[in-house]
Amino acid sequence: MVLTGAVGFFAAAMLVWERLQIYVDAGHVSSCDLNSLVNCGTVMRTSQAAAFGFPNPLIGIVAYAIILTIATAMLAGARLARWYWWCVQIGVTLGFVFICWLWYQTTFRIDALCLYCMIVWIMQTTLFVHVTVHNMRTGVIPVPRRVASAMTGWAWFLTVMILLVLFGIIFIRFFSVIMGMF
Repeated sequence: MVLTGAVGFFAAAMLVWERLQIYVDAGHVSSCDLNSLVNCGTVMRTSQAAAFGFPNPLIGIVAYAIILTIATAMLAGARLARWYWWCVQIGVTLGFVFICWLWYQTTFRIDALCLYCMIVWIMQTTLFVHVTVHNMRTGVIPVPRRVASAMTGWAWFLTVMILLVLFGIIFIRFFSVIMGMF
């Protein structure tokens, strides 16, 4: 949680900073505008980048700050109540659903990718899988003990498989663009 929270917070903060630069200068070229495919500026100028009426990365800054707070409290020895873990599970699940929607939008509607957004996708996927497995292992999510034990051993594999599907579809979708870069 410390790693995903810190990296996710950094990526969200960079997106907020870049978005503020676009507000100041409409012609701003973002630090993550690498080419026509990986172009944060293109993505940030779409309606999907402010799904709730304000820039999406603001959600990330708050959410990852909460994750970092929880992680540091746990490192300090805090034991969180079952209901609290349910709240964390709901939050990371909603975050995962939201990044899946954003992935779909950038891949199939916007036709451009955002480097910092992709970092957030990786962090949120990792966070979602590992919090879910933790909650299965500790009995917050009631599953048979064998399932919880098996999931503990397969958490990283599941994380990698989800990311391979997401980025594999991106590779297939933009194959001609990617191959044209070489």
